[in-house]
Amino acid sequence: MEVKAIKGHHHVSAITANARKNLDFYTGVLGMRLVKKTVNQDDPSVYHLFYADERGNPGTDFTFFEIPPAARTHYGTNSISMTSLRVKDDQALAYWEDRFRQLGVEHESISVFTGRASISFRDPEGQRLMLVSDEENTGVSGGVPWEKASVPARFGITGLGPVQLTVSRSERTARVLTEILGYRETRSFPSMVDGQEDIRVFETGEGGTGSEIFLEERKDLPGERPGRGSVHHLALRVEDEAELRKWMERIDKSGYANSGFVDRYYFKSLYFRDPNGILFELATDGPGFDQDEGLESLGESLALPPHLEPRRNEIEQSLKPLS
Repeated sequence: MEVKAIKGHHHVSAITANARKNLDFYTGVLGMRLVKKTVNQDDPSVYHLFYADERGNPGTDFTFFEIPPAARTHYGTNSISMTSLRVKDDQALAYWEDRFRQLGVEHESISVFTGRASISFRDPEGQRLMLVSDEENTGVSGGVPWEKASVPARFGITGLGPVQLTVSRSERTARVLTEILGYRETRSFPSMVDGQEDIRVFETGEGGTGSEIFLEERKDLPGERPGRGSVHHLALRVEDEAELRKWMERIDKSGYANSGFVDRYYFKSLYFRDPNGILFELATDGPGFDQDEGLESLGESLALPPHLEPRRNEIEQSLKPLS
């Protein structure tokens, strides 16, 4: 069955052990907007927080599952090893370098990474992050930073940039990206680790920072033991439910075990793992985060999908207030 090309990144979901401190960093330090304060639909006793641009547009969402007992991450292969966030231009990076210095954020100096000005940094739990300048970028459009954020909109984060996968056998993931998901391999760049293969770049749709996946092969590392500060999955954009169901049929025919259709209320999804254990999600662009809240009040109240609403009292009592 013919499918439309994947449009780029939809969201990245990661793990935090402390939702309150996570909220402080991603809204207070990074200036992202909390567009949805909800719960993990598979374990509603803990938070699921969504940070994004002013409206929570697809391609701008960085989400976190709270797992309070999560131990530290032991970094390694078969992992989503770096998430980048886009800013408008090189001047914005100069602002961020100064901001990180003033606020004591662990970071490196501005450098050129695969042709783009960038800053590598970490959140307080060791999440591996990078700010990437879109000054020379063409391709998937970014979002619009929230005007009421703690960071001037001129310098604000506009969405997700390239996401890096570190795997033990890169050809296995490359085949999934190209033969199943329809990505194209466009270039490569040298690894920053001596003796390692070049990192391969794949993109889809309109291309550019909002669609790129970096694929790194490392045979010198053990498998990653995830915990706080690790990434759970990468979600990719499909247009709507009709298109998602075509992708379901395609992945079924490919022989990959998958979740089948999952209704997340704010979007519809399908999950599957590649042979290296990377968890991919295909997620629809809509219906969106304004289904149950007005755009002006996104993220202000605990939002629950309809099937969890009857349990609201129980769920609210199990959660620690975030403010």
